[in-house]
Amino acid sequence: MSTKRLATDGLFLALALVVSYIEVLIPIPIGIPGVKIGLANAVVMVLLFFSTWQRTLIISIMRIFLVGFLFGNPMTIAYSLAGGILSLLVMLLLKKIHGFSTVGISVGGGVAHNIGQLSVAVLLMENARIYYYAPVLLITGTIAGVVIGVLTGILVKKLPKSLFC
Repeated sequence: MSTKRLATDGLFLALALVVSYIEVLIPIPIGIPGVKIGLANAVVMVLLFFSTWQRTLIISIMRIFLVGFLFGNPMTIAYSLAGGILSLLVMLLLKKIHGFSTVGISVGGGVAHNIGQLSVAVLLMENARIYYYAPVLLITGTIAGVVIGVLTGILVKKLPKSLFC
């Protein structure tokens, strides 16, 4: 691994951590715990467009663990891992299909993230009624996906490709 690549990966991991911390400070008053905009997903999506899926996955998983250890607990790590990995898989698939904009890819990722987290909650709590939260979470995931998709679209156009070796 080159020094520039290692530095770039560290930069994006640090950026995702800072954005995650800022997001912890933003309250979203809809009455469902854990609902967030998903600002760190903009960092993951930029990596998705400029880097390899392997680097994107590694940085995403590292961010999830670090954020969980710094600002959460083992349960938040479990929920975030399920949501983050499913989200990344869906975004990779949508990007590979072609024809999806950054907004479409982000919405797919946001919805998948919520489905992954709901599924973990159902398994851990052994209560399928948790899926009753799905409509609200799918709406919030869609709205957040649009916001993150627009932001990512701007970043993808403005960032120099030479940053990502």
